[in-house]
Amino acid sequence: MHVNGSVAVVTGAASGLGRATAAALVDAGARVALLDRAGDTVKETAAALGPRALGLVCDVCDEASVTAALDQAAAVHGPARLVVNAAGIFSAGRLVGRDGPIDLDSFRRTIEVNLMGTVTVMSRAAARMTALEPMTPDGARGVIVNTASIAAFEGQTGQGAYAASKGAVAALTLPAARELARHGIRVVAIAPGVFETPMVSAGLTPEVRQGLEAACVFPARLGHADEFARFVVAVCQNPMLNGSVIRLDGAQRLG
Repeated sequence: MHVNGSVAVVTGAASGLGRATAAALVDAGARVALLDRAGDTVKETAAALGPRALGLVCDVCDEASVTAALDQAAAVHGPARLVVNAAGIFSAGRLVGRDGPIDLDSFRRTIEVNLMGTVTVMSRAAARMTALEPMTPDGARGVIVNTASIAAFEGQTGQGAYAASKGAVAALTLPAARELARHGIRVVAIAPGVFETPMVSAGLTPEVRQGLEAACVFPARLGHADEFARFVVAVCQNPMLNGSVIRLDGAQRLG
């Protein structure tokens, strides 16, 4: 699908992978609605990206908020054909820690944001795409790119909530692609390794960073947000990418 001239929606767009993805889509010629809970930051980010970017306050866990944001994006830019779910949070905690069983509210919140937030946005956006005219002779109407993680496959100790949420996003990919195929909508999930983002970097000690970098086969470093963003653009442009969970990790394997 052509990115140039298309309308895109990116969640979690105020920072990290979402922000880099929004910038890459704008650079590729798309009109992009940036969605994030951080209202001032997302609006400042959109303003810096120029007139093809629109910053909107949105809580992906709130169906009414998602609907309102999609309505606003459509009113300004037109209906979205490209949707990237990059909103997410990280939580750490053992199922049985020093203070007893895990805090269920924290576990539940991670699932709510990472899984249910993704489902809320993709389902509401996909419903709108089904009403659009196909853009290509084979009936393509749109693309949804979700963010999983290599933790879905190799979650470390204490990553139960995060790994479970990202594992669910990965598992959702194929059935969603099969369901939406009749409408010409592709669904792909990207499973990044450890990338340099504010969410990740804030919790890394020099020792932990060194260990994570050592786990990368090549290049022996953490990923850069713009590398994730460029891959999102490539996924949108390649019509044969569908129903897959694609690792983007420099062959990193978490111990």
